[in-house]
Amino acid sequence: MPARKVTDATFETEVLDTERTVLVDFWAPWCPPCRAIGPVIDELAATHADKLDIVKVNVDENPLSSAKYRVTSIPALKVYRAGKVIKTILGAMPKSDLEAELAEYLT
Repeated sequence: MPARKVTDATFETEVLDTERTVLVDFWAPWCPPCRAIGPVIDELAATHADKLDIVKVNVDENPLSSAKYRVTSIPALKVYRAGKVIKTILGAMPKSDLEAELAEYLT
């Protein structure tokens, strides 16, 4: 199952108000590194759905969430827990590196 899409309208409910840990991929379709990491994000969403919610926010279509969390470079991956950002990862990377960055949330 690929990462589900979240919008400015649903961000609070799906990311901030949930009891689960959530990885948010802030991306844009015109961004080559975003397109490169997109399939990796979808794989992680399918593989680790029981441990981590993984969602995507298109920064062009959802400028409020992007601005509120100071997303100035994409892809920007932010891990949220209890409504707060607890980790930020910038840029595209291979799946193994991303899993290593997220290891504490995937166990």
